[in-house]
Amino acid sequence: MNSNVNSVDSLVTEIQGLSGSSQDVAHLNNILKQSEDVIRSQAATFASCLTLLDPSIHSLGYLYVLEACTAGPVPEAQANEIILHVVRFIDACSVEQIRLASDKFISVCKRLHELVMILNAPMRAVGPLLTAIRKIQPSPEHLTPLHPDFLQVCLLAKCYKSGYSILEDDICEVDQPRDFFLYCYYGGMICIGQKRFAKALELFHNVVTAPMSTLNAIAVEAYKKYILVSLIHLRQFSATFPKYTSSVAQRNLKNLTQPYVELANIYSTGNVSELKEFVQANQEKYENGNNLGLVKQVVSSMYKRNIQRLTQTYLTLSLQDIANTAQINTHKEAEMHVLEMIEDGEIFATINQKDGMVRFLEDPEQYKTCEMIEHIDSSIQRIMKLSKKLTTMDESLSCDPLYLSKVGRERQRFDFDDFDNVPQKFNL
Repeated sequence: MNSNVNSVDSLVTEIQGLSGSSQDVAHLNNILKQSEDVIRSQAATFASCLTLLDPSIHSLGYLYVLEACTAGPVPEAQANEIILHVVRFIDACSVEQIRLASDKFISVCKRLHELVMILNAPMRAVGPLLTAIRKIQPSPEHLTPLHPDFLQVCLLAKCYKSGYSILEDDICEVDQPRDFFLYCYYGGMICIGQKRFAKALELFHNVVTAPMSTLNAIAVEAYKKYILVSLIHLRQFSATFPKYTSSVAQRNLKNLTQPYVELANIYSTGNVSELKEFVQANQEKYENGNNLGLVKQVVSSMYKRNIQRLTQTYLTLSLQDIANTAQINTHKEAEMHVLEMIEDGEIFATINQKDGMVRFLEDPEQYKTCEMIEHIDSSIQRIMKLSKKLTTMDESLSCDPLYLSKVGRERQRFDFDDFDNVPQKFNL
């Protein structure tokens, strides 16, 4: 076989002849690497190869040519054709072959993302990018560079359910910090779209508390949404950062998000009119940050916060008294808020339509139904799995010479106690 290719015919011959066994495909990969400059410089000529190759059988060779054809500028008139080629390839390609050139596969998929954004057709990339993630992902715990792109097109296409499907995986392996920041940020927005505020809080929290040497714009935007979602979901916000938050985040985030921190401070007073005045005065800032919708939900949640506090004091209360105490305009609005809270399981109450009285009840959950037992069991299993994973990661890190040498340089001296938890396998 030739060590490199310089014509369409010779390239097709090499690809078709070496796409069988794993040894042949590995040899083909070496040949294509040596011929990469030729293929890229003559991409227009080699593009005709695509019609002679089967993407499901000749995946590796097809990928090299497709990547070369999409590397340069693509005229908008040709974008549709390129998108069709890429989508068909992603669907048909062999997982074993594309993983030999994963960087090229990721490049082609990112090009698909760029082209659908140019055409303002994000929906066209939702299915293909999800397929691509599953094919290139070593395990469900691994974060790929395609995760953020997939979540972004899901957001723009309002395919929140599709986006949420990959957020259910516990990510433990991250290659690039930026991918992790974007994954959590876009993921949090997906969860907001699905009203899964608890998961959104978790993802925004991960962005805010992630290790960082310099503050980035993603963390600032995530902190704004973290404040708003905390108020909507928890009815409160704690301005105290966890101790593992980076010092640069602790020093700067509050200063860069003042309108949001002040909003949380006013919210804590329970004064609805003051909150509305503050929102009105800062409306332009919230609009510019694309957060006005969430801010309006914060205002609405204050009514529910005030109602929820009444359940701690009263057993029965009229709708008019609830409206007066919670600063709601009419008893009809108060009834609407109470009904929403009952439906969402936030409070347990009954409304007597004859006299307009609300009776607050205890939580009826006895924690002994089959569904609840299954839920508790699945939660325990997940926690045990995560605990085992953390133990393995901790042992691996404790045995890493690079980590230990870095710790040694940063400390003036060591105590023997510092090494008490180092696994026995590291002891010499």
